[in-house]
Amino acid sequence: MAEIITKSQLKCPECGHTELIEMPTNSCQWFSECTFCKALLKPIKGDCCVFCSYGSVPCPPVQEDGSCSSCGD
Repeated sequence: MAEIITKSQLKCPECGHTELIEMPTNSCQWFSECTFCKALLKPIKGDCCVFCSYGSVPCPPVQEDGSCSSCGD
């Protein structure tokens, strides 16, 4: 089994600012505020969380299961 990556570069779709963020390992994160422009990031329809939509790697539950089923989606 591959090692789960717990940090992701989250890129704001509004201003393009990127920030390395520690992801929760047992759940999805549905919202995040850009620290630069203060935009509220929400998942794109069909994605379970902001990391799956705007991150450099998908959230740990998706990395582990290959789907959003453990995220409650």
